[in-house]
Amino acid sequence: MKVVWANEPPITTNIIMQQLGNERDWKAPTTISLMLRLVERGFLRTEKNGKERTYFPLINKEDYLKFETGNFIKQFHNNSLLNLVTTVYEDKAMTDEDIDELLNWARGLRG
Repeated sequence: MKVVWANEPPITTNIIMQQLGNERDWKAPTTISLMLRLVERGFLRTEKNGKERTYFPLINKEDYLKFETGNFIKQFHNNSLLNLVTTVYEDKAMTDEDIDELLNWARGLRG
C-alpha cells in the first residue's frame, strides 16, 4: 500500500515491481498475488488494460493503518492494548521517554 500511495493513481504492476518487487527480490507472481489480496480485501480496485493491470487505492493511509493496527492487536494480543504494551515493554523496545509519553497520553484521555 505504501507504493500505491506514493504514486499517482493508477499504478501499474510494472511500477510496483520496480519499487517493491525488485527491492525485495520478489517474482512478478508473488507481487501480483499480494496486490490481488489487497483487492479482495477492498483496499484496492484493479483494471486490466491489455496485458497490464492497474490499481487504484480505495482507502487512505490513515484508515488503512487503523484497520491493520486493530487487526494486529486483535489477532496477536487478544484485542488488548495492555497486552501489546506489555509485549513491547518486556522486549525492552520501549524507552523511558516512550513510557512517559504513553502515561501523558493516558492522562490526557482522562482529563
